[in-house]
This record gives sequence, structure tokens and C-alpha cells, in this order.
Amino acid sequence: MGVVKHVVCAMSGGVDSSVAALLLKRRGYHVTGVFMKNWDSLDEKGVCTTERDCEDAYKVCRQLDIPFHQVSYVKEYWHEVFSNLLREYQRGRTPNPDIICNKHIKFKHFYQYATNTLGADAMATGHYARTSLEDEEVFHQRHVLPPQTLFRDRFEIRNPVRLFQGADLLKDQTFFLSQISQNALRRTIFPLASLTKDFVKKMAAGAGFEHVLKKKESMGICFIGERNFEEFILEYLEPRPGNFVCIETGKVMGEHKGWFTFTLGQRARIGGQRDAWFVVDKDITTNDLFVAPTTNHPALLRDTLRTERFHWIAEEPSAELIRTKMMECQFRFQHQMPLTPCTVTLNQDGSVWIMTAKPLRALTPGQFAVLYKGDECLGSGKIISLGPSEYTLQQGRQRLAGKPLTHSSTSQNPSHKLIAANQNPSPRLVSANQNPSHRLVPVKRNPTPRPLLPK
Repeated sequence: MGVVKHVVCAMSGGVDSSVAALLLKRRGYHVTGVFMKNWDSLDEKGVCTTERDCEDAYKVCRQLDIPFHQVSYVKEYWHEVFSNLLREYQRGRTPNPDIICNKHIKFKHFYQYATNTLGADAMATGHYARTSLEDEEVFHQRHVLPPQTLFRDRFEIRNPVRLFQGADLLKDQTFFLSQISQNALRRTIFPLASLTKDFVKKMAAGAGFEHVLKKKESMGICFIGERNFEEFILEYLEPRPGNFVCIETGKVMGEHKGWFTFTLGQRARIGGQRDAWFVVDKDITTNDLFVAPTTNHPALLRDTLRTERFHWIAEEPSAELIRTKMMECQFRFQHQMPLTPCTVTLNQDGSVWIMTAKPLRALTPGQFAVLYKGDECLGSGKIISLGPSEYTLQQGRQRLAGKPLTHSSTSQNPSHKLIAANQNPSPRLVSANQNPSHRLVPVKRNPTPRPLLPK
């Protein structure tokens, strides 16, 4: 009889991680459950469920008769996730903390804790995703040193582990795993890979996990939970009041407390306005938020974006992209949005241009462009700039045709530069203005940003 393999399972106190631990135990592994505390809730307003979640995770481990540990990454979360989130909002972007959290906390610090401190042969999570490895193959993977050059040598890992969508496409979470490292992926088991959410709930009920079945699914910021976003973010960022400005007329429609309290495509609740208005662009140099009167206004529609250096999960970059300089695949920048066909072009610095088959609503700097080839998740890159909107192109075509512009707002918004229809839009970027002078400044009424952490 072989040696029983040790698997450390990340326990969140929810139904998915609880059933993941149950399945690992039934497969005969020596399982250890670990709860991660990543947010200090002692000084926060509102409801925080950290203590309850920890207690629920402990109850499950007790029912399964497996060891339970708690580990704190409050300091790491603050410096590597939350501070990054604040900086991105300061730059006029809309970050995705869940992707960053998985990259830096779960699949770096927790992975290292599981394999180095607890001596695990593998780690496991309750994500709905799968890899190209069978569970037993995970225990035979070797550690690969990080690349010393811009791209990893594709011959260095002859059989890279690939990330695929889970069986339940409605719950598939590869989008949130698109930045994790090859090393962590090689040593990770996803017990829920072939299961649907409904079946997982039935398993939880059969195992007597009633206390986790009653809980609502977490839909808020990773590890922080559901909160009133505007009130929460204004506890950490100094208000920067500005105007809502109509993109079509340049008319001031109302006032806001800060551009970082809104994202592109979001409804702008403007006092005194009956009709719905939607945010279509930001100018952080003037604090103006540009709004349009319809949810699918041409100013919200774009088909071109550029990312920072792209993170390729299995190959750096895809062999097809190296060979042909272009690659056809599928794209999404929100978790559950339909996959859209796109063309990808690789730049020398590792960033990519992505042009979608049709204009998409509210492409947003700071979000992640995640690429797929069939059911394989290829990786992702943070969106740093956008091509021109359909509205900008319409204005450009009118100018080329010698027709008077129908609206005057383009002269008042420096980010809406007209681009002629027959020009290549790629070099002419339209993105949130970046002002390096906007440093993180603690709010005067709350002079000590929370949680208090040592440097």
C-alpha cells in the first residue's frame, strides 16, 4: 500500500470548499482544512462575516474529522491586493480584486504555506475549474523556477499544465484563476471540476452541512464582502467632487463625490434627472464624469484594447501567436459575459492588442482581458488603454465628410479626440487619464487608514 498523500484544502466556510474537502476525504487523502483570514474586520463599519465563516469552516472540519488551521494574510492582502485596488481607482481605472487576490494570496502565499509549512503534496480549492492533470498526476509535478527573461522558455516545461472550464459553465471560475502561476496550478486539485452547483448542494445536504447550505453566496469584494461601495471606498480615498457632463452637449448635469465611485457603463444617479444616464468616460484631471442618456450609447461601444504584459498560463506566449504574429480566440472581461471572438496581436514588450469581432459595451481600463481557446483559459492581462468609441468614430466620419458636428462635447473632453474612420485606431488611444501626482491620501476624518498594519 502506498503512502497516503497529504492535501491541504482552502476552507472558506462556504458550501463549495466544504464539499471539496469532503470529496478529498472520500478519495482517501490525508486532508487538512485551512481558513484564511485576509481582512481585519475589527475597525470596519457594516457587517463582516469573517468570524462566522471561520466557525463554519471549523465545524465542517470537525464533522469530517480532519485537522483545522487558521492562517492570517491581513498584512499581505493590504499591501498586495487592497493597496493596489486603491491605486487603480486613483488612476481612474476599475480593478478586479478577485483576480489579484487569487494570484497573490491563494495561489502564492497560501500555496507556499500549504506546501512548505504544512508539507502538503498538493493543495485544493473549491473553484469550479479543471486542469489537464488527473489528480494522481498532481503529486508527481516538479517545481519550475520563474523565468529570467521576458518570456518563459517554452522547452523548459515540455508538458505545461493547462486550465480548462469546469463542467458547470454557469459557475465556471477560470476567469478568476487567469493570473495564477504555472507552479501553483501544477500542484492544485479542483475536486469540483466535473460537478454542477446543484449536485454540490445535494452532496452538502447529504453530508449534514446544513449550516453552510443556509448561507448566501458571497458577491462582494474578495474577502471583504458585500458593502455599500461608495461609502466603503470613501473611507480610504479623499472625496474629489466633480461634475457629470453630458457627452453630447457638454452640459453639466449634476455633481458627484469622486470619479472612483463609478465605473464605465454604470448608471449615474443624478439628482433632478428623471431619465437614466450612464457613465461613458472619465477625466481625472478635471474630475469630470461624462455621461450619456442611453445604456447602449455609441460612446460606450468599443472594439479595441491594449493590455499590460499578458500572463500566459501554459505557454509564453502561444506558439500560434509566435508563428503567425496574430491569433484568433475568444475574449471576455467580465465573469459571466458571453465569450466573444477576437483577434490578438503580440507586442514586443509582452503586451497584446485585442480587437473583438463586434463592439462591446463598457470595456474598462483596470479590468482583465481573459482569453479562451475552446474551453481552455489561456491567461489574462490587465486592460490599460482603449481604442476609440463608436461615438468618436461617428464624429470623425462627419468631420471627414465636411458635415457640421452634431454635438460640441468633443472639444471639452480631452480624452475624446476625433479619429478618422480610415485611420488605424490602434496608435490613438482613448483611456482614463493618469495623473501620477494623485497619491493615496488618508481621509482627514479618518487619519489612520484601517486596518493598522506594520510596514
